[in-house]
Amino acid sequence: MAEVSFKVEKVDPITLYGVADQHLQLIEQNFPVQLIARGNNLKIRGEADVVAQVQSLLSELGFIANKNANLTTHDVETLIHIVKAEATLPSRNHSSPGLHSSGDLKEVVLFTKSGYIKPRSAGQQAVADAIEKNDLAVVIGPAGTGKTYMAVALAVAALKERKVKKIVLARPAVEAGESLGFLPGDYKDKIDPYLRPLYDALEEMLPQDLIRKYTDQSVIEVIPLAFMRGRTLSNAFVILDEAQNASSIQMKMFLTRLGVNSKAIVNGDKTQIDLPDPSNSGLLEIERILKGVEGISFVYLDKRDVVRHRLVRDIIQAYDEFDQQNGS
Repeated sequence: MAEVSFKVEKVDPITLYGVADQHLQLIEQNFPVQLIARGNNLKIRGEADVVAQVQSLLSELGFIANKNANLTTHDVETLIHIVKAEATLPSRNHSSPGLHSSGDLKEVVLFTKSGYIKPRSAGQQAVADAIEKNDLAVVIGPAGTGKTYMAVALAVAALKERKVKKIVLARPAVEAGESLGFLPGDYKDKIDPYLRPLYDALEEMLPQDLIRKYTDQSVIEVIPLAFMRGRTLSNAFVILDEAQNASSIQMKMFLTRLGVNSKAIVNGDKTQIDLPDPSNSGLLEIERILKGVEGISFVYLDKRDVVRHRLVRDIIQAYDEFDQQNGS
């Protein structure tokens, strides 16, 4: 048996512990440990490996409580599932070396108007490491793993640190069972829903007036993928989101836009291809063609990296099992 002390800092202990210690009780229900709270000092008793997991969990919960000035039962449940999944599933094989445990994730990627952003899983840390060491990172993983959010945070950080002079965020405008023709408004109105997730991420990281200023000056561009044809992007951080819906030709066009002192992140989910012929996905093609090319890193995220509601991870697991049973 091991016993360690955990000091609660930068957050009210009541916020971390929960009303009537309900958050601590939830942790004890999921881990074979005993938690004893005395003010901002918390003792953790149990087997050494489990105590280490709970320390990691409490650190992450403290980060969320500090960032949001609040901590909900939903937050606690979600982090419990992430930490338990990291401990019980077999180790992954990323192309980027030096994965971090949830206890020593990189502290801060970006300071924002409401706090700061840092990787929330080992996979997200691998993304940050990959783009730091390479000019192009290809990130493949399911919904809820923070692919878009982390990519935009890394781009905004590079702009703030003056490593690049502009950000270009692109998405293919592919209809996922819906028709653009039936949407109201002009072309811009029709295309905005496809680009909205990129704007949502930006709005969490920068003040509205600064986003407006940057977009007016073309320091930040949020555009359909087709609008990148014929351009050369130097001193830029470029993101292609939903890359599984870029055709082979579009993907080659995007990758050959990169100019001097530019970095790019290509995000995609191979299980959500909306092209009429899924085999024409540019994401599937570059996975075959570009592996092993120096300066390009492939990072694979999975259900262990899901940072949304805990049900998202369970839903992904259920679909995986269904596909395996049906030979999909």
